[in-house]
Amino acid sequence: MMRILDFDGLAPEEFLNRDIQAEEDVSAAVDAILAEVRTRGDAALRDYTRQFDGAELKDLWVSAGEFDAAREAVDPGFLETLKEAAENIRRFHERQKHKDFVLAEQPGMIMGQRWTPIERAGICVPRSPEAFPSTVLMNAIPAQIAGVQDIVLVTPPGKDGSVSPEALMAAELAEVSGVFKIGGAQAVAALAYGTETVPRVDKIVGPGGIYVATAKRKVFGQVDIDMIAGPSEILVLADGKSNPKWVAADLLSQAEHDVLASAVLVTDSHALAEAVQAEVEVQLASLPRKDVARKSIDDNGKILVASSLEIALEAVNRIAPEHLELCVDDPFSMLPWIKNAGSIFLGRFTPEAVGDYFAGPNHTLPTSGTARYSSPLGVDDFMKRSSFLCCGQTAVDTWADRVADFARREGLEGHARSALSRKAD
Repeated sequence: MMRILDFDGLAPEEFLNRDIQAEEDVSAAVDAILAEVRTRGDAALRDYTRQFDGAELKDLWVSAGEFDAAREAVDPGFLETLKEAAENIRRFHERQKHKDFVLAEQPGMIMGQRWTPIERAGICVPRSPEAFPSTVLMNAIPAQIAGVQDIVLVTPPGKDGSVSPEALMAAELAEVSGVFKIGGAQAVAALAYGTETVPRVDKIVGPGGIYVATAKRKVFGQVDIDMIAGPSEILVLADGKSNPKWVAADLLSQAEHDVLASAVLVTDSHALAEAVQAEVEVQLASLPRKDVARKSIDDNGKILVASSLEIALEAVNRIAPEHLELCVDDPFSMLPWIKNAGSIFLGRFTPEAVGDYFAGPNHTLPTSGTARYSSPLGVDDFMKRSSFLCCGQTAVDTWADRVADFARREGLEGHARSALSRKAD
């Protein structure tokens, strides 16, 4: 049952248990997997897929024939939903693109900045119990918009060696270059180091369990990564007018993800707190993933009662949740006060689930309080900036002495001579 606590005076460590780290045996296992894949390549991938997924694979990649079969298998109505979701995601992320700029404000000097995409991105898509088509769209479309030429997707196969037809159709819509039937730490290793068939990428993105998260942490530097994702989180800020059935349903929508997920309600109403606490128990009884959600709610679920909505906003910013719902009459008036949140859902009719699948904003979000300093996945994650500078003789004659003086004050005579050597005689 969700615990009801008085927020006023609570210490930050009492909000959520976020000190979740890989155990030593997990870390050691991931080290061994990384080393095996780096040394043995495809052979190691086949061995691990047999061991962890129960699938005996001849080919590690999804063939054109499998894409054809998936196209026939997917319900036409759902395919239309996928297309509309892809278009919504594409329309939202197109607005994130940056423009290059050039400055020529000083005589003899031109400078500027340009954006270029990374060359190859790898996307991890978990299977629980099927590969998530929403994750495919949310990760691949921003990469496509950024201009990434080669987008590689990895996902664990079923025991029969198949991949979700819906996920394959999402990959096709997002113009993914290739799909490989591998998952876990071994998939991260393949993307980081490359094998005979899996290409080495420049950046790895996408969610996963503790083995994937640990592997991403260990290969960072060899490649870039998006983030170290922790368990899913939702914080619902609701006033006393809110519908307890809706609030309970939204809390359970995240609790069913994982036993480590955190579902938190912050309210200024004791009556709502008690009503939601009771309603969660009612809805849990019929939830298909009730065993997972039950442990999540019992271990990590909390209802924080604040003395006012203003104090409740303080709780939001201190928790810095992955998902934040503002279930109040005028949520837009609260928006300027939200400093730390991954994605914000405004109003009583905006469940977090619509953001997971359809609306357009990205659902790959900072967890574990990292919304204090990081952002949702976006086009920027697949691009890099370069600056450029061009000087003529006039500019050199103007600044060479000053640059040389600056360099000498830092004890770098070579820098000073480099600048002075270009001065006109």
